[in-house]
Amino acid sequence: MGFIIGPWLAQSVRAAVDLNLAEHLAEGPRTAAEIAEAEGSDPGATARFLRACASLGLVATTGKGFAGTETLAVLHRDAPMSLRDLAASQSTAVTWLTWARIPEAIRSGEAQTDKALGMSFFDYLAAHPDQGALFGAAMASMSAPVIREAVEVIDVSGATTVVDVGGAHGTFALAMLAKHPGLDAIVLDLPHAVPGARAAAAERGLQDRLTAVAGDFFEAVPEGDVLLLKFILHDWADDDAVRILVNCRDAVRPGGRIVITEILIDDQATGMAPLMDIAMLATAGSRERTLAEFDDLLTRAGLRRAAVTAVQPPYFVIEAVVAA
Repeated sequence: MGFIIGPWLAQSVRAAVDLNLAEHLAEGPRTAAEIAEAEGSDPGATARFLRACASLGLVATTGKGFAGTETLAVLHRDAPMSLRDLAASQSTAVTWLTWARIPEAIRSGEAQTDKALGMSFFDYLAAHPDQGALFGAAMASMSAPVIREAVEVIDVSGATTVVDVGGAHGTFALAMLAKHPGLDAIVLDLPHAVPGARAAAAERGLQDRLTAVAGDFFEAVPEGDVLLLKFILHDWADDDAVRILVNCRDAVRPGGRIVITEILIDDQATGMAPLMDIAMLATAGSRERTLAEFDDLLTRAGLRRAAVTAVQPPYFVIEAVVAA
Protein backbone atom coordinates (compact mmCIF):
# COMPACT_ATOMS: atom_id res chain seq x y z
CA MET A 1 0.00 0.00 0.00
CA GLY A 2 2.89 2.34 0.67
CA PHE A 3 3.95 2.00 -2.96
CA ILE A 4 0.41 2.28 -4.29
CA ILE A 5 -0.45 5.53 -2.51
CA GLY A 6 2.85 7.17 -3.48
CA PRO A 7 1.01 9.75 -5.64
CA TRP A 8 -1.07 10.80 -2.63
CA LEU A 9 2.08 11.45 -0.64
CA ALA A 10 3.80 13.45 -3.38
CA GLN A 11 0.75 15.64 -3.94
CA SER A 12 0.34 16.16 -0.19
CA VAL A 13 3.90 17.48 -0.06
CA ARG A 14 3.14 19.70 -3.03
CA ALA A 15 0.07 21.06 -1.21
CA ALA A 16 2.17 21.71 1.90
CA VAL A 17 4.50 23.80 -0.29
CA ASP A 18 1.60 25.59 -1.97
CA LEU A 19 0.08 26.47 1.43
CA ASN A 20 3.48 27.63 2.75
CA LEU A 21 3.18 25.44 5.84
CA ALA A 22 6.90 25.50 6.59
CA GLU A 23 6.92 29.29 6.55
CA HIS A 24 3.74 29.64 8.62
CA LEU A 25 5.01 27.26 11.31
CA ALA A 26 8.63 28.43 11.40
CA GLU A 27 8.03 30.70 14.42
CA GLY A 28 5.81 28.32 16.39
CA PRO A 29 2.46 26.49 16.40
CA ARG A 30 -0.58 27.89 14.63
CA THR A 31 -4.15 26.70 14.37
CA ALA A 32 -5.74 25.44 11.18
CA ALA A 33 -8.02 28.50 11.22
CA GLU A 34 -5.02 30.85 11.35
CA ILE A 35 -3.33 29.14 8.43
CA ALA A 36 -6.56 29.08 6.44
CA GLU A 37 -7.06 32.80 7.03
CA ALA A 38 -3.49 33.58 5.98
CA GLU A 39 -3.76 31.49 2.81
CA GLY A 40 -7.38 32.19 1.91
CA SER A 41 -8.10 28.45 1.96
CA ASP A 42 -11.23 26.66 3.15
CA PRO A 43 -11.01 26.33 6.96
CA GLY A 44 -12.54 22.85 7.13
CA ALA A 45 -10.42 21.44 4.31
CA THR A 46 -7.30 23.06 5.78
CA ALA A 47 -7.93 21.39 9.14
CA ARG A 48 -8.41 18.02 7.45
CA PHE A 49 -5.24 18.51 5.42
CA LEU A 50 -3.20 19.38 8.52
CA ARG A 51 -4.51 16.22 10.17
CA ALA A 52 -3.24 14.26 7.16
CA CYS A 53 0.12 16.06 7.35
CA ALA A 54 0.38 15.05 11.01
CA SER A 55 -0.06 11.41 10.00
CA LEU A 56 2.87 11.83 7.58
CA GLY A 57 5.16 13.51 10.11
CA LEU A 58 5.12 16.83 8.28
CA VAL A 59 3.51 18.56 11.26
CA ALA A 60 2.87 17.68 14.89
CA THR A 61 -0.26 18.36 16.94
CA THR A 62 0.10 20.48 20.07
CA GLY A 63 -2.21 22.14 22.55
CA LYS A 64 -1.77 25.36 20.57
CA GLY A 65 -2.51 23.90 17.16
CA PHE A 66 -0.03 22.46 14.68
CA ALA A 67 3.76 22.73 14.88
CA GLY A 68 6.39 22.23 12.20
CA THR A 69 8.74 19.23 12.23
CA GLU A 70 12.29 18.67 10.96
CA THR A 71 10.78 17.00 7.92
CA LEU A 72 8.64 20.03 7.13
CA ALA A 73 11.58 22.39 7.66
CA VAL A 74 13.30 21.28 4.44
CA LEU A 75 10.31 22.68 2.54
CA HIS A 76 11.02 26.18 3.85
CA ARG A 77 12.20 28.50 1.07
CA ASP A 78 15.14 29.66 3.21
CA ALA A 79 16.30 26.23 4.42
CA PRO A 80 20.03 25.65 3.72
CA MET A 81 19.26 22.59 1.60
CA SER A 82 15.66 23.45 0.73
CA LEU A 83 13.62 20.93 -1.25
CA ARG A 84 10.70 23.33 -1.71
CA ASP A 85 11.20 23.96 -5.42
CA LEU A 86 11.97 20.31 -6.15
CA ALA A 87 8.77 19.21 -4.39
CA ALA A 88 6.73 21.71 -6.37
CA SER A 89 8.37 20.91 -9.70
CA GLN A 90 8.18 17.13 -9.45
CA SER A 91 4.45 17.18 -8.72
CA THR A 92 3.34 19.40 -11.60
CA ALA A 93 1.98 18.41 -15.00
CA VAL A 94 5.30 18.49 -16.85
CA THR A 95 6.54 15.56 -14.75
CA TRP A 96 3.26 14.05 -13.59
CA LEU A 97 1.75 13.43 -17.01
CA THR A 98 4.96 11.85 -18.27
CA TRP A 99 5.29 9.51 -15.28
CA ALA A 100 1.71 8.37 -15.93
CA ARG A 101 3.04 6.84 -19.16
CA ILE A 102 5.80 4.72 -17.60
CA PRO A 103 4.30 1.42 -18.92
CA GLU A 104 4.32 2.82 -22.46
CA ALA A 105 7.93 4.02 -22.00
CA ILE A 106 9.00 0.52 -20.95
CA ARG A 107 7.15 -1.21 -23.78
CA SER A 108 8.50 1.14 -26.43
CA GLY A 109 11.87 2.13 -24.94
CA GLU A 110 11.05 5.70 -25.95
CA ALA A 111 10.41 9.04 -24.27
CA GLN A 112 6.75 9.82 -23.59
CA THR A 113 6.83 13.62 -23.34
CA ASP A 114 5.61 14.17 -26.92
CA LYS A 115 2.55 12.05 -26.21
CA ALA A 116 2.00 13.44 -22.71
CA LEU A 117 2.78 17.10 -23.36
CA GLY A 118 2.60 17.51 -27.14
CA MET A 119 6.31 18.36 -27.39
CA SER A 120 9.69 17.42 -25.96
CA PHE A 121 10.46 18.07 -22.29
CA PHE A 122 12.80 21.02 -22.88
CA ASP A 123 10.59 22.51 -25.60
CA TYR A 124 7.73 22.41 -23.10
CA LEU A 125 9.81 24.25 -20.49
CA ALA A 126 10.79 26.87 -23.05
CA ALA A 127 7.14 27.33 -24.07
CA HIS A 128 6.04 27.64 -20.42
CA PRO A 129 8.50 30.04 -18.77
CA ASP A 130 6.94 29.67 -15.32
CA GLN A 131 7.50 25.91 -15.45
CA GLY A 132 10.98 26.45 -16.88
CA ALA A 133 11.88 28.77 -14.02
CA LEU A 134 10.51 26.33 -11.45
CA PHE A 135 12.41 23.43 -13.02
CA GLY A 136 15.63 25.47 -12.98
CA ALA A 137 15.12 26.30 -9.31
CA ALA A 138 14.34 22.65 -8.57
CA MET A 139 17.53 21.45 -10.23
CA ALA A 140 19.47 24.05 -8.27
CA SER A 141 18.12 22.74 -4.96
CA MET A 142 18.67 19.12 -5.99
CA SER A 143 22.21 19.99 -7.02
CA ALA A 144 23.17 21.81 -3.82
CA PRO A 145 24.60 18.89 -1.79
CA VAL A 146 26.36 17.47 -4.86
CA ILE A 147 27.88 20.83 -5.79
CA ARG A 148 29.02 21.44 -2.22
CA GLU A 149 31.19 18.32 -2.40
CA ALA A 150 32.16 18.61 -6.07
CA VAL A 151 33.75 22.06 -5.71
CA GLU A 152 36.10 20.59 -3.10
CA VAL A 153 37.54 17.98 -5.48
CA ILE A 154 37.76 19.86 -8.80
CA ASP A 155 41.30 21.00 -9.59
CA VAL A 156 41.36 24.53 -11.04
CA SER A 157 45.10 25.14 -10.84
CA GLY A 158 46.16 27.32 -13.76
CA ALA A 159 42.54 28.05 -14.73
CA THR A 160 41.03 31.48 -15.19
CA THR A 161 37.65 30.70 -16.78
CA VAL A 162 35.03 28.12 -15.85
CA VAL A 163 32.18 27.40 -18.27
CA ASP A 164 28.95 25.96 -16.81
CA VAL A 165 27.52 24.17 -19.87
CA GLY A 166 23.74 23.98 -19.67
CA GLY A 167 24.13 25.58 -16.25
CA ALA A 168 20.56 26.89 -15.80
CA HIS A 169 20.76 29.43 -12.96
CA GLY A 170 24.52 29.01 -12.67
CA THR A 171 24.49 27.34 -9.26
CA PHE A 172 27.62 25.29 -9.97
CA ALA A 173 29.49 28.21 -11.51
CA LEU A 174 28.62 30.49 -8.57
CA ALA A 175 29.86 27.89 -6.09
CA MET A 176 33.14 27.66 -8.01
CA LEU A 177 33.51 31.45 -7.96
CA ALA A 178 32.87 31.57 -4.22
CA LYS A 179 35.51 28.87 -3.66
CA HIS A 180 38.12 30.33 -6.04
CA PRO A 181 38.34 34.16 -6.03
CA GLY A 182 40.68 34.17 -9.05
CA LEU A 183 38.14 32.60 -11.42
CA ASP A 184 35.58 34.09 -13.78
CA ALA A 185 32.66 32.07 -15.11
CA ILE A 186 30.39 31.78 -18.12
CA VAL A 187 26.99 30.12 -17.91
CA LEU A 188 25.60 28.76 -21.18
CA ASP A 189 21.93 27.83 -21.45
CA LEU A 190 18.78 28.42 -23.47
CA PRO A 191 17.33 31.94 -23.47
CA HIS A 192 14.65 31.24 -20.84
CA ALA A 193 17.34 30.39 -18.26
CA VAL A 194 19.60 33.41 -18.74
CA PRO A 195 17.65 35.92 -16.59
CA GLY A 196 17.67 33.49 -13.67
CA ALA A 197 21.44 33.06 -13.90
CA ARG A 198 22.00 36.81 -14.01
CA ALA A 199 19.68 37.35 -11.05
CA ALA A 200 21.41 34.61 -9.03
CA ALA A 201 24.82 36.17 -9.70
CA ALA A 202 23.59 39.63 -8.68
CA GLU A 203 22.03 38.23 -5.51
CA ARG A 204 25.42 36.88 -4.46
CA GLY A 205 27.32 39.96 -5.56
CA LEU A 206 29.16 38.04 -8.28
CA GLN A 207 27.67 39.70 -11.35
CA ASP A 208 31.05 41.17 -12.33
CA ARG A 209 32.63 37.71 -12.50
CA LEU A 210 29.81 35.74 -14.15
CA THR A 211 28.50 36.14 -17.69
CA ALA A 212 25.28 34.37 -18.67
CA VAL A 213 24.89 33.75 -22.41
CA ALA A 214 22.08 32.23 -24.45
CA GLY A 215 23.09 29.43 -26.76
CA ASP A 216 22.82 25.79 -27.74
CA PHE A 217 25.49 23.33 -26.63
CA PHE A 218 24.73 21.26 -29.72
CA GLU A 219 26.03 24.15 -31.81
CA ALA A 220 28.95 25.57 -29.83
CA VAL A 221 30.33 26.00 -26.30
CA PRO A 222 32.21 29.08 -25.01
CA GLU A 223 35.96 28.68 -24.59
CA GLY A 224 37.26 27.98 -21.09
CA ASP A 225 39.81 26.15 -18.94
CA VAL A 226 37.34 24.04 -16.96
CA LEU A 227 34.05 23.03 -18.57
CA LEU A 228 31.35 21.82 -16.19
CA LEU A 229 28.69 19.34 -17.33
CA LYS A 230 26.42 18.70 -14.35
CA PHE A 231 23.34 16.51 -14.88
CA ILE A 232 23.56 17.17 -18.64
CA LEU A 233 24.62 14.00 -20.43
CA HIS A 234 21.96 11.85 -18.76
CA ASP A 235 19.34 13.95 -20.60
CA TRP A 236 20.54 12.72 -23.99
CA ALA A 237 20.94 9.54 -26.01
CA ASP A 238 24.49 8.44 -26.80
CA ASP A 239 24.89 10.15 -30.18
CA ASP A 240 23.63 13.46 -28.78
CA ALA A 241 25.87 13.13 -25.72
CA VAL A 242 28.88 12.64 -28.01
CA ARG A 243 27.96 15.81 -29.95
CA ILE A 244 27.93 17.79 -26.71
CA LEU A 245 31.29 16.32 -25.67
CA VAL A 246 32.84 17.06 -29.06
CA ASN A 247 31.80 20.71 -28.74
CA CYS A 248 33.30 20.77 -25.25
CA ARG A 249 36.52 19.22 -26.58
CA ASP A 250 36.71 21.96 -29.19
CA ALA A 251 36.11 24.66 -26.55
CA VAL A 252 38.47 23.54 -23.80
CA ARG A 253 41.77 25.39 -23.73
CA PRO A 254 45.11 23.52 -23.89
CA GLY A 255 45.76 21.82 -20.56
CA GLY A 256 42.14 22.25 -19.51
CA ARG A 257 39.60 19.64 -18.51
CA ILE A 258 35.96 18.71 -18.87
CA VAL A 259 34.28 17.88 -15.55
CA ILE A 260 31.21 15.62 -15.75
CA THR A 261 29.03 15.29 -12.64
CA GLU A 262 26.52 12.47 -13.02
CA ILE A 263 25.07 9.37 -11.43
CA LEU A 264 27.05 6.18 -12.02
CA ILE A 265 24.82 3.15 -12.14
CA ASP A 266 25.36 -0.61 -12.24
CA ASP A 267 23.23 -3.74 -11.88
CA GLN A 268 23.52 -3.62 -8.07
CA ALA A 269 22.36 0.01 -7.80
CA THR A 270 19.74 0.80 -5.17
CA GLY A 271 17.92 3.90 -3.95
CA MET A 272 17.40 6.85 -6.28
CA ALA A 273 19.71 5.84 -9.14
CA PRO A 274 17.57 3.09 -10.76
CA LEU A 275 14.43 5.23 -10.44
CA MET A 276 16.19 8.21 -11.96
CA ASP A 277 17.16 5.93 -14.85
CA ILE A 278 13.47 5.21 -15.51
CA ALA A 279 12.64 8.91 -15.17
CA MET A 280 15.20 9.70 -17.86
CA LEU A 281 13.74 7.01 -20.11
CA ALA A 282 10.23 8.44 -19.81
CA THR A 283 11.09 12.13 -20.06
CA ALA A 284 13.97 12.14 -22.52
CA GLY A 285 14.44 8.65 -23.93
CA SER A 286 17.87 8.70 -22.30
CA ARG A 287 19.56 6.91 -19.39
CA GLU A 288 21.89 6.90 -16.43
CA ARG A 289 25.19 5.26 -17.37
CA THR A 290 27.88 2.96 -16.05
CA LEU A 291 31.49 4.13 -15.89
CA ALA A 292 32.28 1.94 -18.90
CA GLU A 293 29.50 3.62 -20.87
CA PHE A 294 30.89 7.06 -20.00
CA ASP A 295 34.34 5.91 -21.10
CA ASP A 296 32.86 4.88 -24.44
CA LEU A 297 31.26 8.32 -24.92
CA LEU A 298 34.56 10.00 -24.08
CA THR A 299 36.51 7.85 -26.52
CA ARG A 300 34.03 8.60 -29.32
CA ALA A 301 34.44 12.32 -28.61
CA GLY A 302 38.24 12.25 -28.70
CA LEU A 303 38.58 12.48 -24.92
CA ARG A 304 39.86 10.22 -22.17
CA ARG A 305 39.03 9.86 -18.50
CA ALA A 306 41.68 11.30 -16.22
CA ALA A 307 40.00 10.79 -12.82
CA VAL A 308 36.76 9.77 -11.15
CA THR A 309 35.76 10.79 -7.61
CA ALA A 310 32.72 9.82 -5.55
CA VAL A 311 30.73 12.71 -4.06
CA GLN A 312 27.18 12.82 -2.67
CA PRO A 313 25.77 9.33 -3.43
CA PRO A 314 24.96 8.26 -6.09
CA TYR A 315 26.90 11.02 -7.90
CA PHE A 316 30.48 11.03 -9.18
CA VAL A 317 32.82 13.63 -10.65
CA ILE A 318 34.46 12.39 -13.85
CA GLU A 319 37.36 14.50 -15.16
CA ALA A 320 38.22 14.17 -18.85
CA VAL A 321 40.99 15.61 -20.99
CA VAL A 322 41.67 15.70 -24.72
CA ALA A 323 43.06 12.36 -25.84
CA ALA A 324 46.63 12.36 -27.14
